[in-house]
Amino acid sequence: MTTIQKDSGLTTMINVFTTTPDKQQALLDVLLRATEDHIAKMPGFHSANFHASADGLRVVNYAQWTTPDAWKAMLTDPQCRVHIEKARELAEHDDHLYEVVAVHEAAR
Repeated sequence: MTTIQKDSGLTTMINVFTTTPDKQQALLDVLLRATEDHIAKMPGFHSANFHASADGLRVVNYAQWTTPDAWKAMLTDPQCRVHIEKARELAEHDDHLYEVVAVHEAAR
């Protein structure tokens, strides 16, 4: 389960893919398959969330890992590399690690 809170101890990776409307679903299919088949089974994986923009131009992956090194290990895993290369054929991407610094919720 995704945990968005300050000082959770998790590493957050946000990857913004820029694509075209005719490739958005194919990109999502690659990312979802990679996550289900390989990435979710990697040591240190915590969660992944995928968001498709309404205009078809972007896909955002909000993923959480136990450590930055766990995320880096996934990037070099041979099985994961196959999916990463397929995603790169469909979109440009911009991925970075983040720290949650604040969370605001509606009053209840």
